[in-house]
Amino acid sequence: MSSPESYTWLITGANRGIGLELTRQLLASAAPTHTVIAACRTPDAASDLHALQHDTSGAVKGAVHVVALDVSSEASIRACVPAVQAILGERGLDYLYNNAAVNPTDDSPFDFSYPELLDILQINVGAPALLTQLCLPLIERGRRKVIVNATSGLASIGLDIGAKCTSYSVSKTALNMLTYKQARARPDFIAIVLDPGWVKTAMGGPGAVLEPAESVSGILSVVTRLTTADSGKFFRYNGTQHPW
Repeated sequence: MSSPESYTWLITGANRGIGLELTRQLLASAAPTHTVIAACRTPDAASDLHALQHDTSGAVKGAVHVVALDVSSEASIRACVPAVQAILGERGLDYLYNNAAVNPTDDSPFDFSYPELLDILQINVGAPALLTQLCLPLIERGRRKVIVNATSGLASIGLDIGAKCTSYSVSKTALNMLTYKQARARPDFIAIVLDPGWVKTAMGGPGAVLEPAESVSGILSVVTRLTTADSGKFFRYNGTQHPW
């Protein structure tokens, strides 16, 4: 069994950007230590994750396992879960961090690609919904039982951001509702949506205002302090909350 000072994480989209930085910062923690299951589409090409696995500098305090997960594929999602279970053994899953997402275009409500809209909904809503459902027995065995669904300020109707990135915004608003439902269905869990901010990643682009390290430092400060009273809330990386 895991010690009181050790937590288990499953992070999707862990080979780059925010997912990779989450993995890095978690593995640098000496107290508590973390076991990170880093899921990505092509593990053989995930050189940064493998570098963390084989680090001998002493900077890595926890353990990292790399597993295959293509969030656009139902078969891949289903195949990932037994691999995660094998790694965990008798341990449960303390944190499920649904980070992987796509935002391929800045479309509008009257100028969008229907097939692309469906693909975005499948990856940004369907994949985290299915993965969380399949991981339910693992979360039930976890000590923390935290589900973090990565969202965006673009998902907030209250922020009145306008027509940009319509398909992506719609998908993340749907993810917000999924999270609300998860929180209400399982009051013994902690299920939240979290906006990492506008981060300098492949998705965020070079014009973004946050470095990944700054965003992730805030994210981890928020999610590791969550209680059941926070379940169903819409957080920003700095701990403040967005309007729905």
